[in-house]
Amino acid sequence: MHSFVKDLKELASTDVSAVGGKGFNLGKLAEIEDIRVPDGFCVTTAAYRAMLNDSAEIQKKIEELSWLSLSEKEAIKSVSKSIRELIEEGRIPAEVNQRILGQLSRFSNGQAFAVRSSATAEDLPTASFAGQQDSFLNIVEETSILSHIKKCWASLFTERAVMYRLQNGFEHQNVYLSVIVQQMIVPEASGIMFTADPVSSNRHIISIDAGFGLGEPIVSGTAAADNYKVKENSIIEKNIASKKTAVYSLEGGGTEQRTLKVGLQDQQVLRDSHILKLEQLGRKIEERFSSPQDIEWCLVEETIYVVQSRPITTLYPLPDHADDNNRVYMSMGHQQMMTEPIKPLGISFFQFLSRGFPLFEAGGRLFVELTHDLASPLGRKILMSTMGRNDPLMKNALARLIKRKDFIKALPHGKKIFSFKTDGLSPNLLYQTWKQYRENDVSVVPQLIASYERSLQKLKHDIQHKSGEEVFTFILEDHKQLKADLYKAKSMGTLTAGLFAGRWLNEKMKKWLGEKNAADTLAQSVPYNITSEMGLDLLEVADTARRYPEVITYLSQPSEEEFFKKLTAVHGGEAVAETIQSYLDKYGMRCSGEIDITTTRWSENPAALAPMILSNIKNFEPNAKEYKWQKGLEEAKAKEKELLSRVRALRGGKRKAKKTEKAIRVLRNFSGYREYPKYAFVSRYFHYKKALLKEAAVLVEKGVIQRKEDVYFLSFEEFRNTVQIGEVDYQTIVHRQEKYHTYEKLRPPRLMTSEGEILFGEYKKTASLPPGAIPGLPVSSGVTEGRARVIMNMEDADIEEGDILVTPFTDPSWTPLFVSIGGLVTEVGGVMTHGSVIAREYGLPAVVSVENATSHIKDGQQIRVHGTEGYVEIL
Repeated sequence: MHSFVKDLKELASTDVSAVGGKGFNLGKLAEIEDIRVPDGFCVTTAAYRAMLNDSAEIQKKIEELSWLSLSEKEAIKSVSKSIRELIEEGRIPAEVNQRILGQLSRFSNGQAFAVRSSATAEDLPTASFAGQQDSFLNIVEETSILSHIKKCWASLFTERAVMYRLQNGFEHQNVYLSVIVQQMIVPEASGIMFTADPVSSNRHIISIDAGFGLGEPIVSGTAAADNYKVKENSIIEKNIASKKTAVYSLEGGGTEQRTLKVGLQDQQVLRDSHILKLEQLGRKIEERFSSPQDIEWCLVEETIYVVQSRPITTLYPLPDHADDNNRVYMSMGHQQMMTEPIKPLGISFFQFLSRGFPLFEAGGRLFVELTHDLASPLGRKILMSTMGRNDPLMKNALARLIKRKDFIKALPHGKKIFSFKTDGLSPNLLYQTWKQYRENDVSVVPQLIASYERSLQKLKHDIQHKSGEEVFTFILEDHKQLKADLYKAKSMGTLTAGLFAGRWLNEKMKKWLGEKNAADTLAQSVPYNITSEMGLDLLEVADTARRYPEVITYLSQPSEEEFFKKLTAVHGGEAVAETIQSYLDKYGMRCSGEIDITTTRWSENPAALAPMILSNIKNFEPNAKEYKWQKGLEEAKAKEKELLSRVRALRGGKRKAKKTEKAIRVLRNFSGYREYPKYAFVSRYFHYKKALLKEAAVLVEKGVIQRKEDVYFLSFEEFRNTVQIGEVDYQTIVHRQEKYHTYEKLRPPRLMTSEGEILFGEYKKTASLPPGAIPGLPVSSGVTEGRARVIMNMEDADIEEGDILVTPFTDPSWTPLFVSIGGLVTEVGGVMTHGSVIAREYGLPAVVSVENATSHIKDGQQIRVHGTEGYVEIL
């Protein structure tokens, strides 16, 4: 027999699929000692399904709704309305009706009830669905209660609920609704309590909103409320609102809004004792649910009732670091220009290169612990001197944190990240930087590149003969060579010498000539910049493809599975395929998000290059590569000549010009090398990946996993163990895949504490900033206007010449787009990150670290980018 109705006390032992998230949580609340929950019952999802089974017409309409997409808003509106009308005008199945009346008979005549929706996809840890279904207060008569139960069922198909499910990937047919019917509490005050501060995300601060009367206006955000902040049994902040109105129950049913008496409007709603009591109850509830909670409560005389509790789904997960000490974590993704989540195998490989940094995973991203550096005066100075060039908003957030003296004093002391024992930061680095700058030997960069190439060729030869356990042992050993290559003092010294030359030129030219960012133009078309060459080389691929109309037609809709096979089947396809393959031989290991070894490389999906090839054909004339290179070189030479002429005219100009000319030579000789170590590192990882996927293919053949890509959701050691023993807990893989999709929706903070507090950085407001301008960090000089193309994924790029690229971040794989755009705006980045370097190389005005740029700027808007001053205007 179906359980159409369940008593509130039964709900905790019932499956969430029967009573929905709200009902299940109420059942758990009722079990907690000292927590008062109003009595009631639940009309289960079995009753909802019985109603659906009674109506073929409703089922047909729901199926019709399932075929609609987010963009079909008018159709969604029409079909949803039809479903609601059918449900509200239909009948409740007889047996369901009988059991509801049986429960109501337990209560006295005239008892008022709250009738609330509880969906199976509601109040979950990953999607709250808060406010998507309807609730009704102070419902009195039996017929009215039955009618409002149908209204709750119908509310599953409001437009907002349908759109929310579409946005979050829930099937309409797989979401069911139960209805909670509870005794109506007539409170003096009510409100919401968050057991983690929703503003700062601090898990140690409870935030309480309180108003007079019923809490519905506070929950819906239509009424002002007091706000109290409580931490560890101490009220740390009070904001007393001016409360003009409140909602109260009517005797015969329903509610009304009343104007509050003047004496109540500015009065504190809760006494301090009530506030502290709420904190105690909140912590008990949080402990029961094992996660921060969003709790609805009401106060009757001296008794606090809890009417709902749901997980707070908007908090960014904390690093798993069990410790009573407060700690500070910095986002590694903001340093690496990759704020998307990384799969477990990718995280393992990133940890191999951590240089001893204490890395922690949270929300699928990696965070570096800065605690001990911040606890040290020297550590704080080093952090502040280095952070700004990578990410100024990070530096500003750190600066604001350092001003909190009590917080800093309480940090534990320990081993710092930044010291002369850190890889690449030895005293020899200072010597090598000085040596490379002084000698300015043009043969150094080619020698370093040749050394990388020899090391890479040896790896390629050695790894192809490995299999099974040998592959994993070999990769771990080879990482030692990789780290030796990356952090050798001569290589780091050459990089640093090029950086120093650019910084020196910018500082001196501004001081002596009043010219900002002079090095930007001087750095155009420098030799050995493997990333800028990648973009220019794709222009040559376009030159080959443009000669064959059938190839152009094919590239507009290429096959991902059989890219080359179908390309060579059209006229001219063989010639173009050969050109593309040659390009992939050099750059095929690259892709968007390339620091994650699991992301699909261009060699694995050559079709990803097709939109960029077509864009080059559309936007450029033949031989554009040579033209763009020569144009950049001529502009750099002209700027050098102009600057030297102006410097010589200064007092002491001969000496100053000699130093300036030396700095220009160092900049042009060494700055292109800035991109090569990353290229070599990614190349090496691609060989690792190919070897590992061979082992994954063996696991598929043995039936251990279903797809090769399943191994991406195992750590390196778990993958190794699976190969050794020939088995794996497949549910672990499935669970991690689900978590990864949840993590994709999160935006990682730049800086956070172990209390969960998110630390924000802000730009200082300056008088030179025009009204409405969006500030950022200037990284490549010049001013440009054009159409904003807001692009979240490189594969979706539809660029025309002169468009301004607006995106969360760029890495080297985005470089082929840079040959077409007129300017660059990113949410993440610094002076020396890849997008900034290539923007200067190509002479593109660029502003980075523009907070929420992809939200403020809409695709298609005309904007102006001030790459010299560092701001963006929407025109």
